[in-house]
Amino acid sequence: MHRKIETLIVSPYAVNCYLYWDRSTGDGIIVDPGGNESEIVESVKQYNFTPRGVLLTHGHADHIGAVEEIRAAFSIPLYAGKAELELLQNPERNLSAVLGQSISIKTPEHLVSDEDVLLIGSLRLLVLATPGHTPGGVCYLDESGGNLFCGDVLFQGSIGRTDLPGGDYQVLQKSIQSKIMALPDAVVCYPGHGPRTMVGAERRSNPFLTGAYFA
Repeated sequence: MHRKIETLIVSPYAVNCYLYWDRSTGDGIIVDPGGNESEIVESVKQYNFTPRGVLLTHGHADHIGAVEEIRAAFSIPLYAGKAELELLQNPERNLSAVLGQSISIKTPEHLVSDEDVLLIGSLRLLVLATPGHTPGGVCYLDESGGNLFCGDVLFQGSIGRTDLPGGDYQVLQKSIQSKIMALPDAVVCYPGHGPRTMVGAERRSNPFLTGAYFA
């Protein structure tokens, strides 16, 4: 497979920022640049690929801290869920205000919706709308590579929190079941925090999905 992925752990909140590219063409993307912009820029140069876009899974402060710096550094567009715009632009809603940062993201060039197909250089990504952690959160699926960038929707052995503004537990569970659990077992999930996992593993053993957590 020609896909390559590197994980950078950024921001004080240990966010997984993903560098993902096609080794045959050099076209790539940067997913959730939550901070450490210098490290991200240097890593892109080190791995020698051409970033074609910044993709956000959702708009919480810990995932957007370096967005504007990365957009400017590479002169590339931003992709985010259409229903996430208010969160991105409102420091109170995206929680940056309470963290003393007051981050407001300029309107993304591409506001994406469920089942949109993104053609970014030689990469083809399917958008899956997965609200619940936030109102407009999305996942990005590379069907040919079998990789899913799932943000804070699903984690290894856990799911995203829903006690923050705009969160909804029932909506999150519906998103996971209808969008992520509908995928093949072999799809690799790259979450916003913590280690990667697989759809099949979470289907079998995640206590929030099997009901064991409530036993």
